[in-house]
Amino acid sequence: MATTSTMLLPLGTIAPDFKLINTRDGKLISLPEKKSQVATVIMFICNHCPYVKLIRNKMVEVAAQYQQQQLTFIAISSNDAKNYPADSPEQMREEAELYHYPFAYLYDETQEVAKAYQAACTPDFYVFDADLACVYRGRFDDATPGNQKEVTGNELCAALDNIIAGKAVSAEQNPSIGCSIKWK
Repeated sequence: MATTSTMLLPLGTIAPDFKLINTRDGKLISLPEKKSQVATVIMFICNHCPYVKLIRNKMVEVAAQYQQQQLTFIAISSNDAKNYPADSPEQMREEAELYHYPFAYLYDETQEVAKAYQAACTPDFYVFDADLACVYRGRFDDATPGNQKEVTGNELCAALDNIIAGKAVSAEQNPSIGCSIKWK
């Protein structure tokens, strides 16, 4: 497991568009059709990463909670499925069903979407406002495998709570740390 820190997409960057296959149902999903009028959360995750596994249950809980407030969550896996078969679209679908993902789980086979977002690791979180401008990019919280900290999602949730309240999101944001995206 190679630990990688994410690159920080500049705040204000407009979310790069995409059209990817949803592994849950095989349908193409584009950002414009899924975006929220409140905020859209783009998460780069995968199945095999211990950092993702650590936060998975809380991530599902947080997504379900905020989706009730009209926020959209979209998960994307950009890993090379040939060399990492646990991250294949079939395994992604099974993972999403097993853990009851309340969001689309998209496969970025060409890895172009990850590159456009400057994603470097899993998990990696991006929050875009109603105009799809980046207001948050960083980690879920400070829990990592082995550090014994409770998984809370507090850093992502603080950004989402500010958006819902109509307040500015703090520019003090911590980069995600996790497994490197498995590039082809």
